[in-house]
Amino acid sequence: MHLTHLECPRCGTEHDSGVPQNLCSCGSPLLARYDLAAVRRTVEPERFGLRPADLWRYRELLPVADPAYVTTLGEGWTPMLRAPSYGAEIGVDELLVKDEGLTPTGSFKARGAAVGVSRARELGVRRIAMPTNGNAGAAWATYAARAGMGATIAMPLSAPTICRRECVAAGADLRLVDGLIGDAGRQVAALVAASAGSIFDAGTLREPYRLEGKKTMGYEIVEQLGWQVPDVIIYPTGGGVGLIGIHKALGELRELGWVEDRLPRLVAVQSTGCAPIVRAFAAGEDRAQPWADAHTVAFGITVPAPLGDELILAAVRATAGTAIAVDDAEILADLRDFAAREGLLLCPEGAACLTAARRLRAGGWIRAGERVVVLNTGTGLKYPETVDVSGVPLLPA
Repeated sequence: MHLTHLECPRCGTEHDSGVPQNLCSCGSPLLARYDLAAVRRTVEPERFGLRPADLWRYRELLPVADPAYVTTLGEGWTPMLRAPSYGAEIGVDELLVKDEGLTPTGSFKARGAAVGVSRARELGVRRIAMPTNGNAGAAWATYAARAGMGATIAMPLSAPTICRRECVAAGADLRLVDGLIGDAGRQVAALVAASAGSIFDAGTLREPYRLEGKKTMGYEIVEQLGWQVPDVIIYPTGGGVGLIGIHKALGELRELGWVEDRLPRLVAVQSTGCAPIVRAFAAGEDRAQPWADAHTVAFGITVPAPLGDELILAAVRATAGTAIAVDDAEILADLRDFAAREGLLLCPEGAACLTAARRLRAGGWIRAGERVVVLNTGTGLKYPETVDVSGVPLLPA
């Protein structure tokens, strides 16, 4: 392991990575930093292909020192699928879908849970707690169970039912909240404060290692493209950890000299029913204001006040990217159209990225001939209500 310290991206303060850490005293999330010069001397990127097909193939760039603490269900190395039929329809001939639906627990959240739980276990944490919109809670509960750790999960009552069942099956202490993820967050904060240090807050960006698991999507995209970067990466953005992580991965790869200086343009996709990042981006602001009355069929991106707002906005702007909001009707229409053309049922958050790709190409922001990667962050099987079957004929027996 080449982890050296944790760093606050807002005030620059360095923190000890050898003890459990939450936010910087200034309120910012912390980022893990590595001795990249040492990695460059000891690792040849071409050798990754000889390693197991999971995210731990990048172990020198991950925060777990002792392999004995690695908690895994085989997460990572998800397929990158070409979408020629849908791509031709919207004018993006090189449209690729990184399908995270094949990850354990059915979503990309397993990446953050695998690394976050492994590092927490290594640092002596015995119980974690977190608010969730569904999939993250299911993943962290599952990996905590595999690691022999306790987990308390607070989830909005309107979250996907399957996620609730996954938490219960994993033996987690599940708490349902009649509200949104911010309300669940307040419940977790009170629980952690009253625990006298016995419960560790593993909420989105409140610890630094979930991000390290998510960044492996960036490594994989580049490796799967033969150590080349695409022109555009489109990402559904709620808490934004994946987008921040991909940007961090790209920066590390560039510093290592494994990719050229040009970075992909990052696109943050939100719903018109909850678009604090899009609003802040359009206004030229560095921080996002909370979104009132948040609601969308893409429940995973219903985050009215993301903690990592300034990191999301900085990543988009640093890559000459953009932020776009799409409405639920378009999301559902593109979800159905893509499934019929390509045979893959996306989650609504992934379908939102298709809508964004279609609109950005129509407006000329995505240019002809550009290679575009869309993140499908979970399996559509977790969201059966997105496909209306009420018109299907009933035949007599």
